[in-house]
Amino acid sequence: MTTTTMIQWFPGHMNKARNEIKEMMPQMDVIIEVLDARIPYSSDNPMIGKLRGDKPVIKILNKADLADPELTQAWMDFFESESGVKTLAFDNNKSDDIHKIISLCQTMVAGKAASGRQIKAMIMGIPNVGKSTLINTLAGRTVAKTGNEPAVTKSQQLIKLDAGIMLYDTPGMLWPKVENAHSGYRLAATGGVKDTAFDFSDVASYTAEYLLAAYPELLKARYKLEELPKTDWEFFELAGRSRGLLKKGGVVDTYRMSEILVNELRAGQIGNITLETPAMREAEEIEVAQLRLAAEEKKKAKEEEKRLRRLKTKKNRK
Repeated sequence: MTTTTMIQWFPGHMNKARNEIKEMMPQMDVIIEVLDARIPYSSDNPMIGKLRGDKPVIKILNKADLADPELTQAWMDFFESESGVKTLAFDNNKSDDIHKIISLCQTMVAGKAASGRQIKAMIMGIPNVGKSTLINTLAGRTVAKTGNEPAVTKSQQLIKLDAGIMLYDTPGMLWPKVENAHSGYRLAATGGVKDTAFDFSDVASYTAEYLLAAYPELLKARYKLEELPKTDWEFFELAGRSRGLLKKGGVVDTYRMSEILVNELRAGQIGNITLETPAMREAEEIEVAQLRLAAEEKKKAKEEEKRLRRLKTKKNRK
């Protein structure tokens, strides 16, 4: 399956949220960025990196209970190779681990913690990474609205935590254009964007293709298949037949099977799955850079063509 489409979305609150965050950023001591452990690269909003500058950041790989533990550790090692970055893998089902976030905030802003001054922490993340649930666990009470769809949090709020930490919550913020089509598909597969924002069949096809290569045994076990096919469409045929998804004439309802695959991936029913690796990130960033350069050269060529056309028109008028 090819992935050449540039995915765009335009959340109405995005520009307002970005401007508010930019204005408040100088006052912050530490940034807490919540990522989806299944897609640590694709859920890492590049706008957040630009806004925080060199401020220390804790990257929390949330929903770690749904991800591949070996790859979660690989991503933590990858992120911590960067200056000023610490990581934590977090599972919302294990709320006892919440003290680790508080302790790490204090460690990263040791001067303020030792003097007893208030630590200002801003928590950020794209929609549907579990940020609101994490905030409620940190606060020990329900202070943030939660939901199973993107963009539940609409405005900023302040939450006073233990140990002298003031937490600044921000709305889930997507960036306006995803240049890496792979990231767009992974965000869609895990529920990072609303289902109406993409073609469901394309996302399911992309997901099946990756799982066939990376997690074949999990697919065989989940869908009771003795052998796996080589292509995504063959998989939907076999898995759909195994599930009894038959229409009139014994035709397999492959669209229904595609919905089941994506929904069961999101629910963690297929197994512990991570949809990308640090090596994939590096390769895809090179690919994106090449596409960006090609687009810039194409733009320059068009501008030059327009300039020459204007000169020719001007010459003909004389």
